Amino acid sequence: MTSLNINGRAVAVHAEPDMPLLWVLRCELGLTGTKFGCGVGICGACTVHLDGKASLSCQTLMAGLQTQKITTIEGVQGKEAQALKAAWIDLDVVQCGYCQSAQLMAACALLKQKPNPTDADIDAAMSNIVCRCGTYPRVRAAIHQAAKRRPA
Repeated sequence: MTSLNINGRAVAVHAEPDMPLLWVLRCELGLTGTKFGCGVGICGACTVHLDGKASLSCQTLMAGLQTQKITTIEGVQGKEAQALKAAWIDLDVVQCGYCQSAQLMAACALLKQKPNPTDADIDAAMSNIVCRCGTYPRVRAAIHQAAKRRPA
């Protein structure tokens, strides 16, 4: 039995040290907002926050996670998250929606690190998330809008 801090609460899970975090989130805890895409760290669909930084849960093994704060799309909060969710709706960012939880997680981590990101900052932060629908221009516009409108 392993105890983890997920979305601000202590959660006990049964997992081997070499099991990817993604499987624990989805299969054991039912947190299905974190998506399985490629399983090899290329597509970014499984993005979560580990201690506030965007991380790929398919490449994050359970060993050593007991001391980290894990946040999934189900638990992301704060002024950045609120502003991003509003911008996503305002600009109709979503098409199929599969990658959107990962897009929001990466964008939220970016705005916490860089409150007024440039296009280059956004491109660098979002480059690990594949969107088959090609909504990248709307994602960038939504991040800029959220940066301007988020409450102080």
